Amino acid sequence: MKLYIGMAIGAGVLFMAGCQPQPSPEDRLNEYIGHWNEQDFTVMYGEFLAQGSREAFPAEIFVERQQQLVEDLNIENLEVSFTAAGEDPEWDEEEPADFPIHVKMETLAGPVEFDHSISLLHEEQEGGETWFVDWDPSLIFKELEEGDEVVVRTEAAERGEILDREGRGLAINGTGYELGVVPERLEDEGNLQEAAELLGLTVESIEESLSQSWVQPDQFVPLSKAAKSDEQLIAEVDASDAVTYRETAMREYPYGEAFGHLTGYIGSITAEQLEELQSEGYGANDLIGRQGIERRLEERLHGDNGVRLMIQKQAEGVGNVLLAEQEPTAGEDVELTIDAELQTAVYDSMQGEPGTAAAVSPENGETLALISSPGFDPNEFIAGMSGERYTELSEDQLNPLFTRFAARYAPGSTIKPVTAAIGMEAGTLDPAQGLEINGQTWQKDSSWGSYRVSRLHPEAPNPIDLNRALVYSDNIYFARQALDMGTDTLIDGLTSYGFGEELPFAIALESSQISNDGSLGSEGQLADTSFGQGQMLANILHLASTYEPFLNGGTIYEPTLYADEEKGAVWKEGLISDANATVLRDSMRNVITDGYAQSADIDAVPIAGKTGTAELKGALGEEGQENGFFVSYHAEQQDFILAMMIESIEENGGSDYVAGFSASAMEQYYRNN
Repeated sequence: MKLYIGMAIGAGVLFMAGCQPQPSPEDRLNEYIGHWNEQDFTVMYGEFLAQGSREAFPAEIFVERQQQLVEDLNIENLEVSFTAAGEDPEWDEEEPADFPIHVKMETLAGPVEFDHSISLLHEEQEGGETWFVDWDPSLIFKELEEGDEVVVRTEAAERGEILDREGRGLAINGTGYELGVVPERLEDEGNLQEAAELLGLTVESIEESLSQSWVQPDQFVPLSKAAKSDEQLIAEVDASDAVTYRETAMREYPYGEAFGHLTGYIGSITAEQLEELQSEGYGANDLIGRQGIERRLEERLHGDNGVRLMIQKQAEGVGNVLLAEQEPTAGEDVELTIDAELQTAVYDSMQGEPGTAAAVSPENGETLALISSPGFDPNEFIAGMSGERYTELSEDQLNPLFTRFAARYAPGSTIKPVTAAIGMEAGTLDPAQGLEINGQTWQKDSSWGSYRVSRLHPEAPNPIDLNRALVYSDNIYFARQALDMGTDTLIDGLTSYGFGEELPFAIALESSQISNDGSLGSEGQLADTSFGQGQMLANILHLASTYEPFLNGGTIYEPTLYADEEKGAVWKEGLISDANATVLRDSMRNVITDGYAQSADIDAVPIAGKTGTAELKGALGEEGQENGFFVSYHAEQQDFILAMMIESIEENGGSDYVAGFSASAMEQYYRNN
């Protein structure tokens, strides 16, 4: 009896299964297109392809090729739809079921859209009988046939240029040279060796280049590049029978070392960068900003490459098919607030000494010069720097690859006008009141232990008022004034000048500080800070900006670098009264005419300013390196403030050495402007 019941149930299940409606071609196509729009190629192949399509196109071709195209062509927003057959269609399982389809997508070359048709065949496969897609490559792109290739052709966008405030090119699309050989001229082994030495290559690498299939005996074979500025190398090539050259498009940096750290340079895109940026239209042969503004403003400067998406036909006599095209869009030119003539004058005046300089406008905070010395010539990087040359630069004791304008240094006595301004505004410093100061060192009392404040000019005549204190750069005067104003007043005052805050500037610079933790833990540290020692550190651009209030009525502006930034945005205000500012300006002129910055007392330019020397103690507190500073301006025109620092001036006469450099720069600039 149980056997009969089981047989009956089994027969019932089979009967019910036979009664289940089979999916229509429309049902199957709807499912297939759902997976297609999701780019689920594995399911499309495994569950929906007709047997003939499977045999013609193995899974690795169907799945991997389409996945690769999605990635390479940056295919997005794929939308495939079909037109239904109408109400209650009758389907003949012996005949294909055909449907019109519409395909559209976004690619890196722009939109692609086409109409096509798709066929489904009724077949019995491992999973049972149903409708399967009769697939071929034309369902990827309509004109794509077996054996064809989908190719991308790029046209590089013209890179935007970097210009100074007068439109002078700092980084331009100029020309350079391709250096190479003509094979038939190298039959003499001596010529091959000469070419290797001249180009900085090995004989083997040249021979490898000459073995390429396209090379002809009388054809120029490029092997390296040279910047137009490399006149010595070009002269050597001109004199050579083994090597020749031809002009080629190349990024140029007309001002060379004077702007190397600021503009930076471009170079070949790395594999890691390409992986990250390929979706933005970058190609394997693209150049990309590697340092400086070239890197920082890459998105603005690069532009959008032109792209052509094509089907490369394999059939003889059949032309290629253009699928989509995007014309190149040139990058944006960027104008800086920098004055190239001023920057060059300042850089030249520094004579390759290690140091940094910045110039700002007291009227609106524009950055007119920003220099790191010694610099490097970005044209060398463009041409393709040899490993030997890079090692030479990186191991140079003067460290030309270090961007000094981004660092911070103890400002020494150049901070004294700021200390004086804080004391005058607080009412604790009367500029006319003189102090009796005797001897070379001083301490408040025995509680200071071995700590004493030293001054360089004990011969300064008493009484020492503010003017004499600045002219003779008297540390004892400023230490005593700091004790009178107190820790809180000095800290609050320095904070109001921007110490301890990030400078609002387009390029990241190390922030100036009062001390490592922002506090002054002892009277000795309070005294040291008043004349720019202790743990005080200042960035050169910020140091120049702290003198703005003395010339413009009490304001420090946010320093700008790009011409399209808002000019004259106030950062700090109400820092000094007009009367107190006049006192400081008069004294800073006297620093030059009556003091010890005699190198800046020149007939061509009436200079005012303040020198400073910062001693860097050794690990055991012994005397060490001294950095020299000079912050100055044209006493009558007051159109910019120039701050300069030179490292290791202990054997060059102190900070007057720096004053001479600054005066030379000003004389050169004002003579030409």
